[in-house]
Amino acid sequence: MDLQLKGKHVLITGGSRGIGLSCAREFLAEGCSVTLVARDAGHMERALTALRSAPGAQVAGHCADLTDPVAAVQAVDAAEAGLGAIDILVNSAGAALRTPFEELQPQAWHDAMQAKFFTYVHVMDPVVKRMGARGTGAVINVIGMGGKVATTTHLAGGAANAALMLVTAGLAAAYGPRGVRVNAVNPSLTLTDRLAEGFAVDARLRKVSEAEVLKQAEARMPLRRLLKPEEVASAVVFLASPRASYISGAILSMDGATTPMVV
Repeated sequence: MDLQLKGKHVLITGGSRGIGLSCAREFLAEGCSVTLVARDAGHMERALTALRSAPGAQVAGHCADLTDPVAAVQAVDAAEAGLGAIDILVNSAGAALRTPFEELQPQAWHDAMQAKFFTYVHVMDPVVKRMGARGTGAVINVIGMGGKVATTTHLAGGAANAALMLVTAGLAAAYGPRGVRVNAVNPSLTLTDRLAEGFAVDARLRKVSEAEVLKQAEARMPLRRLLKPEEVASAVVFLASPRASYISGAILSMDGATTPMVV
């Protein structure tokens, strides 16, 4: 299926590894140009080297701390100066630390909002306004099932995720008349570098080994395995494409039917 994305400029936050990096590979395969934004220069350099190995790949990268709204706008400006107006924004940056509920302090809630909510909003705000002024664009927020289903080790991060879902739906309604679609994807446990961190907290709370946590997590999945980053990327690329032209304000759960739900 031709997703009609050739020549589009895609900005991916958190694009230097994990789901963001998988999204970059998929968009490049569709003939897009891609700009990555990430905080860690080492991860960025490795990602750019890997992505540029593909023939004809147009890819750029900018390091920025997206908890800083000024740095976020500067990254957006740099992306557009390098590869042109942003046609598609994929937010995949930032992850709130998993904290057992008994260890939560007010600062943990603040940190979670900074790490996950504001890293998205600081980029969405300038990008969606520019898309609206041009009359076209697509935004896909990679959020997480923690905002749909509360877990006792992810309450602060889950609250940030829930807030992002509301923002996604609200911006879709606000900017739809201006030609901009906004959607979200909620992955469940995904086989990324960040997964080990969550498993370590869970193992400590339940006083079992991390290997046992992984085994039990797989057993809970109806598909008997965890989600792969490239599977999330496939959903993101479709939602960004004209093939999904009437999908906006959608929150796509990707948990393999672990939590059967209607809404």
